[in-house]
Amino acid sequence: MKTVAGIDLGTQSMKVVIYDYEKKEIIEKASCPMELISEADGTREQKTEWFDKGLEVCFSKLSAENKKTIEAIGVSGQQHGFVPLDESGKALYNIKLWCDTATTKQCEYITKKAGGDKKVVKLLGNLMLPGFTAPKILWLKDNKPDAFAKLRYIMLPHDYLNYKLTGDYVMEYGDASGTALFDSKNRCWSKKICDIIDPKLMSLLPELIEPEKPAGKVSAKASELYGIPKGIPVSAGGGDNMMGAVGTGTVADGFLTMSMGTSGTLYGYSDKPISDPANGLSGFCSSTGGWLPLLCTMNCTVATEFVRGLFELDVKDLDKVASDAPCGSEGVLVIPFFNGERTPNLPNGRASITGMTSANTNRANIARASLESAVFAMRGGLDAFRKLGFQPKEIRLIGGGSKSPLWRQIAADVMNLPIRVPALDEAAALGGAVQALWCLKNQNGKCDIAELCAEHITLDTSKSADPIAANVAAYDKAYAEYTKVVETLSPMYK
Repeated sequence: MKTVAGIDLGTQSMKVVIYDYEKKEIIEKASCPMELISEADGTREQKTEWFDKGLEVCFSKLSAENKKTIEAIGVSGQQHGFVPLDESGKALYNIKLWCDTATTKQCEYITKKAGGDKKVVKLLGNLMLPGFTAPKILWLKDNKPDAFAKLRYIMLPHDYLNYKLTGDYVMEYGDASGTALFDSKNRCWSKKICDIIDPKLMSLLPELIEPEKPAGKVSAKASELYGIPKGIPVSAGGGDNMMGAVGTGTVADGFLTMSMGTSGTLYGYSDKPISDPANGLSGFCSSTGGWLPLLCTMNCTVATEFVRGLFELDVKDLDKVASDAPCGSEGVLVIPFFNGERTPNLPNGRASITGMTSANTNRANIARASLESAVFAMRGGLDAFRKLGFQPKEIRLIGGGSKSPLWRQIAADVMNLPIRVPALDEAAALGGAVQALWCLKNQNGKCDIAELCAEHITLDTSKSADPIAANVAAYDKAYAEYTKVVETLSPMYK
């Protein structure tokens, strides 16, 4: 048996899968929940000790025999989080996460010093947003100066796991492009942005490596701690969206992946750098070469979880109740900004339920509206893709939302595109495993990632959903109303 392993570090849990690349199946998987520090000022943080424990717990749950067969490992991690370490590799402060919105002041400062939004976009291909890493580094300097003075290593969550596995300090282009320190078009660190934060910052950043290259090899220490073979390659890895693209086969023009998890993302592969930050389309690099323009919303299953809790329903019951309402929920709209919002850029945004009348206020409409709102929030990204000349063929759907037949149909109708679901779940972890296989094969000659994904990524046809013309028309009207409400409310939260 020949296997590779994929690790996915998400906001809510860490998962490890062992993938038999000859039989093309996941033979074993394990997970460990992650805690979250959440405060009223927008703070969302985790601790390196929790990441350390996650690795130990996940690998301890996997059989010793299966672990012996692992030939390479690939890591996927939540994007943008700032892991600050000292010279000895010890954490200097908590990890500020992608969903942390306590850095608005730092974003404004960096943007002003850089010459405004247009200058920032020219330098980075992105706006300076609270979710990105750069303002988190400045936050540490402003609020924890003693810790900042000792700063030696600047890592993203997936890089930290690479570091734990190998002891090496490197970063690949995909996750680097989500730091707001990186010139995505030219694939290099932006000295101007770094110098605005601190003159020493450039000297602290890791070496950049090509996505097919290894980040290092499993160290003797990691081998003993996790029971995995010493000396096997750990691939470059990447952000969860970049690895999700690999795990869904979105490594060629025309395909889009939509992830419906805690956050909502929509992204597609491009052979050339494209972005539209003004409309929420970030200019990221992929973790396979090329680029990965991406829209991210901060509230996807967040909205359905709150509504589900409000009505004391389990997941299946929420779908059942929501299916009793028509497309568009008779005008009821959920504005799902429970965690603030990134697209549109409203870190101080608030959620609401609107459009209610004496005739349409019922549980079914509110339940369905919570499902619809997550997709409405991402349709703007699809419109931005099309304006830039991207011709979408279909959407590969992943995340918790992909498990719901009703949500899959809503997505097909709102986006007016075929929805397809990968046969193997855990797309980000699988993407890590496939990238690890790519890295392994490249050690013995050139391997094409698109061909590798075509071989290993298959679709579950039983979960396909195609747009229904009458539903598409109804959702065009509902989406227009949703857009109008968001535009009206947005000034309140700026």
